[in-house]
Amino acid sequence: MAKPRIVLVEPQMGENIGAAARGMWNFGLEDMAVVAPRDGWPSEPAVAMAAGATHVLERAELCATTREAVAGCTHVYATTARPRGMTKRVVTPRQAAAEMRARAADGERVAVLFGRERSGLGTEDIVLSNTIVTAPVNPAFASLNLAQCVLLVAYEWMQAADGTPPETYDPGKGGMAAREQVETLLDFVEGELEGEGFFYPEEKAPTMKAALRNLFHRAPLTVADTGILWGVVRTLVGKRRSGGESR
Repeated sequence: MAKPRIVLVEPQMGENIGAAARGMWNFGLEDMAVVAPRDGWPSEPAVAMAAGATHVLERAELCATTREAVAGCTHVYATTARPRGMTKRVVTPRQAAAEMRARAADGERVAVLFGRERSGLGTEDIVLSNTIVTAPVNPAFASLNLAQCVLLVAYEWMQAADGTPPETYDPGKGGMAAREQVETLLDFVEGELEGEGFFYPEEKAPTMKAALRNLFHRAPLTVADTGILWGVVRTLVGKRRSGGESR
């Protein structure tokens, strides 16, 4: 699958180019084109900032114009919060990423344009695009740093095909405690508490017992957890029965 080409249009600071390369490689992108960088190319500040993603910079294509940078692409996305009066589709980075995945799967080559630090993409750049990408940000402060914007789009590209579960939990070697293991522990605890007159007054006993069990069942207890709790309870009960003090 052809991955999207990241096109930086007339970037001003080498540090931003390096940070953009780093953000790209964080999420598996490495096709970069740099259009007329202000401080020339190659850029030592960019290499220093890339920190582990220097191969992205080494392979980057230096272009004189945006048109040259997107010459081989079939669909071009322009990241901007200002459509500049042009009638074009406007999508979020998430929608753009899903579309880019689908287009790439069909053999298309897509590019994403990112504008200058001070002024963003110009009209002449946006004209070349098929679709505008606008992130849902604070409308009172919609300007994103160049590298941050690249990172945002690269993240959504990866996320669009990511199978990582939203949450994981490692119960350890023993695994999760079976319901009966927890219930046996609670039967013992409840019996000891009942013998000590804990459930008082009597009419509130059923509610108190239900709350106690709910407290334990709310936590995803492991086999190791129940073992520790058994040790705690038996130690306290043993101390009480022998007349000793527990701390």
